Amino acid sequence: MSGASGLIGPALVSALRAEGHEVIRLVRRHAEGADERGWDPASGVLDSAHLEGADAIVNLSGANLDQRWTERAKREILESRTMTTALLAATAAELQPRPSAFVCAGGAGVYGNRGDEILTEESEPGGGFLAEVMRETEAAAAPAREAGIRVVNFRQGIVLSRHGGALKRMLPFFRFGLGGPVGGGGQWWSWVSLADVVSAYQLVLASEVAGPINLAAPNPVTSRQFAKALGTALRRPALMPAPAFAVRLLFGEKGEEVLLFGQRALPARLVDAGFEFSAPTIDVALEQALAE
Repeated sequence: MSGASGLIGPALVSALRAEGHEVIRLVRRHAEGADERGWDPASGVLDSAHLEGADAIVNLSGANLDQRWTERAKREILESRTMTTALLAATAAELQPRPSAFVCAGGAGVYGNRGDEILTEESEPGGGFLAEVMRETEAAAAPAREAGIRVVNFRQGIVLSRHGGALKRMLPFFRFGLGGPVGGGGQWWSWVSLADVVSAYQLVLASEVAGPINLAAPNPVTSRQFAKALGTALRRPALMPAPAFAVRLLFGEKGEEVLLFGQRALPARLVDAGFEFSAPTIDVALEQALAE
């Protein structure tokens, strides 16, 4: 597993080990623990011996989106995903025997800004920087696909956890009654609980599902609905809007794409695979996240 120290990694590692699986973590620093192996994706360095005998590879790598998108930062965001994916895919393709699955994290941002359009895995990618990043990252897994390895590309919504990600950044404002809808409040936000993210990864690792998969709860909400639900969960007013011009002024292109763009993504393929969400609605998901 690469990127195991992020928001999803620790919870997924714990869940897989609880099922009796051995998890080896790829780390960019010097490997210290018995379950760690070093690699340097920026330099294209990965000892194939680190992957030998692996049943599956899970790729969670990617630079944090929560930074101002300078040209340098955008290059880092793109390359941290495409280079790691390409290196893992190419290395896996050369192994004998090969892993059975290559599962990669990605985002619903691949669809761009789509208004009220309902988006399933059959929908075409959209425009914008994040859409470009996700398209190129999914394409970088080609060596694994061509070698006959089952490739899964998750298109994740906002992962809800009070310990990290978007919700952690929102909580201080909402707790002081300073939260509210972003922009006009009508843009759709696809979201998913951390518990359901972990369960979805477990499902695809144990099944034969392949291709792009929307990892988002079946009931996306608008920014306005999200703010109202979070205010209710915290018993605080949520009436302080963040105007679109202020978002653009403060955060630039990142604010435009992350906060003002909207995707109404539905988990069609997960549902078809029999997946049952533990938090299908935003109220349940926020209650679950705040109780972590």
